[in-house]
Amino acid sequence: MHTEAEPAVTRPSGRQHEPGRGRLLPLAGAAVAATAAAAYLAAIAAHPLTDMLKGFDLRVYLDGGHQALHYPGRLYSWTYDGHPGIQFTYTPFAALLFAAGLAVRFRWLMVAVTVVSVAALGATVSIAFRELGWRGRSRIGGTLLVAGLALWTEPVQRALFLGQVEIVLMALVTWDLSQPAGRRWRGAATGVAAGIKLVPLLFIVYLLLTRRLRAAAVAGAAFAVTVIIGFAALPSASVSWWLDGDFFQAGRTGFVGGEQNQSLRGLLTRLAGSVQGAEWPWLALAVLAAVAGLAAAVALHRAGHPFAGLLACALTALLVSPISWDHHWVWIAPGLAVLIDAGVRASRASRRRAAAWYALAAALVAVFAAWPEFWSAGAGLLGGGLINYAPSTAWAYGDNPAYREYHWHGLQFIAGNLEVLAGLAAFAVLLAAGYRSGRGRKTARGRSAEQAPVTTSTLA
Repeated sequence: MHTEAEPAVTRPSGRQHEPGRGRLLPLAGAAVAATAAAAYLAAIAAHPLTDMLKGFDLRVYLDGGHQALHYPGRLYSWTYDGHPGIQFTYTPFAALLFAAGLAVRFRWLMVAVTVVSVAALGATVSIAFRELGWRGRSRIGGTLLVAGLALWTEPVQRALFLGQVEIVLMALVTWDLSQPAGRRWRGAATGVAAGIKLVPLLFIVYLLLTRRLRAAAVAGAAFAVTVIIGFAALPSASVSWWLDGDFFQAGRTGFVGGEQNQSLRGLLTRLAGSVQGAEWPWLALAVLAAVAGLAAAVALHRAGHPFAGLLACALTALLVSPISWDHHWVWIAPGLAVLIDAGVRASRASRRRAAAWYALAAALVAVFAAWPEFWSAGAGLLGGGLINYAPSTAWAYGDNPAYREYHWHGLQFIAGNLEVLAGLAAFAVLLAAGYRSGRGRKTARGRSAEQAPVTTSTLA
């Protein structure tokens, strides 16, 4: 099987030895991380536990696992706690995994999920800086700084509040696809992640396009194994999910145009004023975005920016997925690492360009920050996020022209779509970087062997 060699990444040397950065960055990072952790623990202590760690989605997972064990034929027709818009929306394989959680008391399980998720957040950021070439104290400082900031973003706080698996799946894919090229089982964890939640399937397409055929085959095989396990253990549920097309019904999780759906489809549904009216425009735009995003990801990878390519693929998946809840945007954590790294690289040549990258990182933090719900008298440190400044319809499902999301105007529309709008802005930056990478690679091909190869300076 022919595969393309991994792109050679020429990283700036001695970053951790630059004057001041090696000493000051770990201290600044430790201060930010300690402040973020202290604020989070203070918020937990100052509020009833269910205000910070309600675990609504975790309960849906567990009840789905219960259905799988005792009433498998009802797994995809059952509704949670009498709410018609809340149904089990993961694979039969995932239902089997979630059933294992029934052996643990919910309170302790919620604590365990929170601890693992916070650890996974830090691990993802650490891997990001490693892949970007950071070493030693600089990598530690950068990890602490970004993880501390990311902890108090709305997507991360929302994921922790709901007991979501999103942060763990992000860490799993990031770790898997950042392994050395020679690792035999690279791709397996990505396949398993796709077997739990379908969105990571796009990463398998990305592996194919970047000619990492062995990893793509391993990922595809791992995904197939999860499907086989589901059919073997839960045949009727598997038929409903895979063959009857339940996996394609976005409305199973509620109103597609709901405020918390920060995807292109959510945005277009709110603009169109109906779910059906936005369907075909979304399909056309999603195909264009998928092609452009994957092209940029491939260009970045081949130009020596493999981690930026990975992030471009993740961002593309967030935009084109029919449902990208606010907590799916936890990928901004490694995204911040990429922006900060680009600023450090640019600072060697232009302070103005470096300042632009840092300003972009700061804007991303401001947009996605878990701003307190100032309109709520008892909110305290609880993070609401700017998207929640727009009025929303509680427990909405199906479609109804009276839903509040259809009647946003002015600042309400901007606030309610802020995360997907920020994602589109980041998408434009990545498309531009991918275009520059592609042009730089073609230029490098035309040079003589004595000239310098393409390096990771493209992003800077």
